[in-house]
Amino acid sequence: MSDDLTTGGTVLPITRWGAPVMHERTRPVTAFDDELRGLVRDMFATMHAAQGVGLAATQVGRDLSVFVFECPDADDVVHSGVVCNPVVTVPDARERNLDATEEGCLSFPGGYQVLARPDTAVCTGQDAGGNPVRVEGTGLLARCLQHETDHLNGTVFGDRLSTRARRLLSKQHEELAHLYPDDWPVTPRRTSADEGNERTSS
Repeated sequence: MSDDLTTGGTVLPITRWGAPVMHERTRPVTAFDDELRGLVRDMFATMHAAQGVGLAATQVGRDLSVFVFECPDADDVVHSGVVCNPVVTVPDARERNLDATEEGCLSFPGGYQVLARPDTAVCTGQDAGGNPVRVEGTGLLARCLQHETDHLNGTVFGDRLSTRARRLLSKQHEELAHLYPDDWPVTPRRTSADEGNERTSS
């Protein structure tokens, strides 16, 4: 992917859970054109402004199967790119190692809950030019690839939580929702003296 797609975009408001686009399967990308590249630039700008590690098109209100990422792997090597029409595969159950780690979502800001996911994942699809792309993820990158592909299939990570964990997640979100303007991150997050440790979301 050309590096110029990571810059030059416009920050867009992040769509929140509850909006229909967040809970429906997206349309495949079929036109690898200037409109797509413009959307990718805007998504990178929005992800950077929100200090996230990944962002799906549904999170900026578009029902298109594409996500961007800029995320470290298990060795703290940062990977950056765009995947259109992603398909994620994880190891078979017998070879799978689950990583139970806190997860958050830019579309449900302020809430974090532990979710066990496979600690390795492979994502295949196409880049913004329509060329085949394959991303092998470990650590946080593996989680990011799974999280963003879920978004494009109409699944938010809260859907994968127990009822109790989902309730706790909603409580956390509600307690901090006042810090996030409706058009965040176009309007920056408000500060709070009570804010805890910085975390990463996607």
